[in-house]
Amino acid sequence: MNNIIFFDSEEHRTLLPLTYTKPVSELRVGILKIHEKWEKALGLSSSNYTQPHLSKLFEMHLTDDNLFILGGLLPSDHLIKAIEDLNEDSALIKSGRILAAKGSSLNAIKHPKEEINFEHNIQLIKRPWQIFELNGAQIEADLKSIDKTSFSSSLERTQIIGDPAKIFIHESATVHAISLNTTSGSIYIGPNAEVMEGSVIRGPFALCDKSTVKMGAKMYGDSTIGPHCKVGGEIGNSVFQGFSNKGHDGYLGNSVIGEWCNLGADTNGSNLKNNYSSVKLWDYVTESAIDTELTFCGLIMGDHSKTGINTMLNTGTMVGVGSNIFGAHFPPKFIPSFSWGSGTDFMEHEFVKFCNTAEKVMARRGLPLSKENKSALQWVFQASSKFRS
Repeated sequence: MNNIIFFDSEEHRTLLPLTYTKPVSELRVGILKIHEKWEKALGLSSSNYTQPHLSKLFEMHLTDDNLFILGGLLPSDHLIKAIEDLNEDSALIKSGRILAAKGSSLNAIKHPKEEINFEHNIQLIKRPWQIFELNGAQIEADLKSIDKTSFSSSLERTQIIGDPAKIFIHESATVHAISLNTTSGSIYIGPNAEVMEGSVIRGPFALCDKSTVKMGAKMYGDSTIGPHCKVGGEIGNSVFQGFSNKGHDGYLGNSVIGEWCNLGADTNGSNLKNNYSSVKLWDYVTESAIDTELTFCGLIMGDHSKTGINTMLNTGTMVGVGSNIFGAHFPPKFIPSFSWGSGTDFMEHEFVKFCNTAEKVMARRGLPLSKENKSALQWVFQASSKFRS
């Protein structure tokens, strides 16, 4: 066994809009993306068998010896052992679904010769809100697999509440005059990250590579700020996938923010209804709002979407890919991909203009908007047109 291939199943639809632009295994929960967790656990490289519009952006690398793993599956000790014990052309099954399989071709997951029932519980990311629900526990799980030889908990002019041994700050990170509280969980500050003075952080919390927490920010537990992000204001139990900014004041809670997003100054998202009833959220499968059975649920935002200053977002707002929201009125709780507007007055975000902006945004991080990336986004633009009409 020398090669992992993550395969997408029904979760690719139930996790929209986050998976419009990526395979399920590319989602970050905890410190690491799902595929990174498995790569560390098994010591193998990986690729994806995903949707046709993403296949050139995330190419599959098939060899004579492959391990296929369901894209949203999170590793555990029991699961790792069961997968390592699989024979060629056998599959690990739970409730009639293939979790993993070994084989030289895709027949391993389509027509396995042997099926082995997995008797233990599993954690499978099926819905967007599970990302923030499981995030705190996944931060702690990821810390067990990350090489911490270049990390330290020794800080000057910093207030530490709780156990200093639960603080992991990379030697290249910049941290001065802040408050760190580990009584509820660990705190991870990654390579070349910066926490500016006056910030207050409660664990479990992860600040990934080259990300910044700005002055006086309040970061509550169970939150992850992915790589190349800048955040400020007040954030609780939220996950930034990466390359996104919320650089100023405003509240965000129980939310998942995709890549290349920007929340304008004083953008505020509600995460609790005034009557304390459970939150409903748009579902792309049924094309209607479904009950999350959660009391707290804020914003789910797809890649390349943005809000203007002073934007107000309702509890359980779902924003697609490439949308631009602004104005003084509450927008709808479901904003389709490539929408542009304020309140209930939305129009289509022209694709050419969107690409011009995306190219500028990505260039600021030294990355191009590749032909393959643009093609995938064009597919999303067309596929989501029915929701904009």
